[in-house]
Amino acid sequence: MVKTNVEVPSLQKVYESYFNIGAAVNLRTIETQQNLLAKHFNSITAENDMKFELLQPEEGKFTFERADKLATFAQTHGMNMRGHTLVWHNQTPEWVFHNSQGEKVTRDQLLQRMKDHMNTVMQRYKGQIYCWDVVNEAVTDEGPELYRRTKWLDIIGEDYIEKAFEYAHVADPDALLFYNDYNESNPGKREKIYQLVKSLVEKGAPIHGVGLQAHWNLTNPSLEDIRAAIERYASLGLKLQLTELDISVFKHEDKRTDLTAPTAEIIELQTQRYQQVFELLREYQEVITAVTFWGAADDYTWLNDFPVRGRKNWPFLFDENHEPKEAYWKVISF
Repeated sequence: MVKTNVEVPSLQKVYESYFNIGAAVNLRTIETQQNLLAKHFNSITAENDMKFELLQPEEGKFTFERADKLATFAQTHGMNMRGHTLVWHNQTPEWVFHNSQGEKVTRDQLLQRMKDHMNTVMQRYKGQIYCWDVVNEAVTDEGPELYRRTKWLDIIGEDYIEKAFEYAHVADPDALLFYNDYNESNPGKREKIYQLVKSLVEKGAPIHGVGLQAHWNLTNPSLEDIRAAIERYASLGLKLQLTELDISVFKHEDKRTDLTAPTAEIIELQTQRYQQVFELLREYQEVITAVTFWGAADDYTWLNDFPVRGRKNWPFLFDENHEPKEAYWKVISF
């Protein structure tokens, strides 16, 4: 469907009675994609610039310049902003877990560092960031164990997750607090995430929502598994957000590098996939409060070179020139 001289409706306005429409951004894309972001999105998330190693690379030395620019962009354009992320096993500097002699810190020392980091970061952006991914990716993908082996778990113990939510709530009592994870619609991992979040709810932890990262592809997960995941998490009485949505044109096991542009078949499959996904999401507008893409247009995506080096991907509703793809028109036509 080639549309020439057709006014392109704003995606966020089409969905304003359903849920927020967000995009992950960085310092480059808030410039190169500024017009696209301003028109079609009413929420942003920092792709990397609010992660621990970028905000506090050395103990007590906070580097807020990059994050501040993104927060200012959100304010300038009247956008909501999600905070991503406070406690994660990746992109956390080694000093957090060791003392000056290089020895592992104690449980109490690590809890204090977690608390201090949250207080400084969350209070700085109080009133600007309305929700935070407090703990990211804390459960295992496979096997019988529930908790991913991390230094947080190793030093503090299983209650590090509960403590993180408690500290976050004290740091900014108005912020909505999310647990965020990927492969969230895979039935096995879904049950682990459910089990973890259920335990937090039962303990009275201040958790308000579950973040479904939604790094999906053309066939996986199935719509049935996505629906089952939404219903399972929503049964806990929490709000849900898709936090990192993209639809890769390659299956996980597909390693080819020969494509320089998506084929007609890929375009058709991605169009159908996006149409079906958004039909499903609209059904659950009572529990889904935001859908955030992990990017905005095909000129920039973390999926370029990942997991296959030298390979481009085309996972979004807008192409490399920021023009709406066929999938876009299907997503807004209902």
